[in-house]
Amino acid sequence: MFSGTYYRTIDNKGRVFVPSIFREDLVKGLMISKGYGLKCLCLFSIEKWEKIDEKIIENKVAEGDMQRFKRWFFGSAVKETVDQQGRIRIPQNLIEYAGLEKDIVMVGVSNRVEIWNKENWQEYDGVAESEYKKNPEVFEKLVL
Repeated sequence: MFSGTYYRTIDNKGRVFVPSIFREDLVKGLMISKGYGLKCLCLFSIEKWEKIDEKIIENKVAEGDMQRFKRWFFGSAVKETVDQQGRIRIPQNLIEYAGLEKDIVMVGVSNRVEIWNKENWQEYDGVAESEYKKNPEVFEKLVL
């Protein structure tokens, strides 16, 4: 499980240091894809990616939105490994998609890590913070 918010920098080769707490879940490799619904990237462990793949394959829809989604989602995905220095490389097309610049944020979101442009994350997080301060019922609905 991934959690926490980590501020990082991305070098001119598209490499970024993965927080050490995330690395043990990524030793077998990882997949990076476009984020869905937001301008960020999603990083999944290989094990989680295989489960996502199985779920999508089970959906027998041959036309329309599911086929379009499969092409968009799987077509953007790349397999990576964490190198000996603890870095991953993000391809240029995904850097451009998410609007990543030198300063980025890696956010653990349970079964995935999201990779954000720092400014976009701060804006998103600020809106969410304000929204949830006004609506404490969201937390009351959780079974703790």
